[in-house]
Amino acid sequence: MINILVTGGAGFIGSNFIPYFLDKYENYKIINLDSLTYAGNLENLKEVENSNRYKFIKGNICNQNLVEFIFNEYDIRAVIHFAAESHVDNSIRNPSIFMETNVNGTFNLLNSAYRYWMSSPFKYRDNYKKCIFTKETPVGRFHHISTDEVYGSLGESGLFREDTPYAPNSPYSASKASSDMIVRSYHHTYGLDTVITNCSNNYGAKQHSEKLIPTIIRKALSGEPIPIYGDGKNIRDWLFVQDHCYGIDLVFHNGKSGDTYNIGGENEKRNLDIAKIICEILDRKVPKKESYKRLITFVEDRAGHDRRYAIDATKIKNELGWRAKESFESGIEKTINWYLNNKKDIK
Repeated sequence: MINILVTGGAGFIGSNFIPYFLDKYENYKIINLDSLTYAGNLENLKEVENSNRYKFIKGNICNQNLVEFIFNEYDIRAVIHFAAESHVDNSIRNPSIFMETNVNGTFNLLNSAYRYWMSSPFKYRDNYKKCIFTKETPVGRFHHISTDEVYGSLGESGLFREDTPYAPNSPYSASKASSDMIVRSYHHTYGLDTVITNCSNNYGAKQHSEKLIPTIIRKALSGEPIPIYGDGKNIRDWLFVQDHCYGIDLVFHNGKSGDTYNIGGENEKRNLDIAKIICEILDRKVPKKESYKRLITFVEDRAGHDRRYAIDATKIKNELGWRAKESFESGIEKTINWYLNNKKDIK
C-alpha cells in the first residue's frame, strides 16, 4: 500500500477527488490532513470514512512538527496539495490568513517533503530525471493544485497558457502565485519531483455556499435577491469538478517533472448568464408563480474584480490525452440536482 498525503481533502475539490481516487486505485492509502476551517466538511467524505485505505488527521499544514510526524509515521510517498484559503472576497477583508496558509503552509509541506525524500539530494538529483512517478513505482512526487487567477485578467480575446506571465490582482491570487513559485524553486534548486496544475473555476457537488453557483441556487430557492457583482459581464471558464479530478489524476501519474499543466473546461460564461441559466433550470424543476430571474440583483462590484479568465488546455490534451467529459449544460444540470437532493448543504 502506497501512502499519499492529501491536504485540504475535506474541501470542495479534495472531497470530490478522494472518493474518485480511492475507487480507481486499490493500492493507494490516503492520509487526509485538513484543519477543518469553515470551508471543510467531513460530511462530504462519508462514503470513505470507514475505508481501511483512508485516514483523516485534523491539523494545519503550517504546523511543521505535525507535518514531519505524518511523513515519518506513514512513510508518505507523494503529496497532492489542495489546502488553501480560496475565497477572493475573504482575501480582500483579511489577507494575512491567505499569506500564512497559502504561502507559508506550502513552503512547510515542500520543506518537509524535501527533508524526508531527499536526505541525499545530490545522489537523488542524478537519478530523479530517469524516474517517472507511477502507482507501481513511486519515487516521491509533490503535486500542487493552483488557479488560473495567478495569470491576472484577460481582455476580450486570448487564453491563459502555461507560459503566460503571472499578474495576480488580489491577495488570494498573489498568495497562490507565490506558492507556485516556491514549488518551482524546489524543483529547480533541489531536484524535487513537482508538478503544478492551474485550473479554471470549478463547480459541482459539495461546493461551499459562499461561491457563485451555490449562492445563486441557495438565494433563488429561498426567494432572496441573487447578488451579481457590477454589470454581471465578468467572464469565467467553468470546469466540472469531476473533470478536474480526472485531470489531476493524469498529471499526477504522467505529468513531466517540473512542468505546469492548465486544466480548463472551455466553457466561458458571463456571471449574469450563469444566473439566468440556473434560474431557467430551477423554473423547470421547482416552478414558482414567477421566474426566479426576477430575483437577480446587481450589487456593488468587488474591488479589483478581474474581467475575464479563460484557459488554453492544449498541453494537457496533447501530452496526456485529457478531455472534459461534461459540457456546461450537462454539468450544471447534475450540480443543481445534487443541491436539490442535499438542501441542508446550501443553507
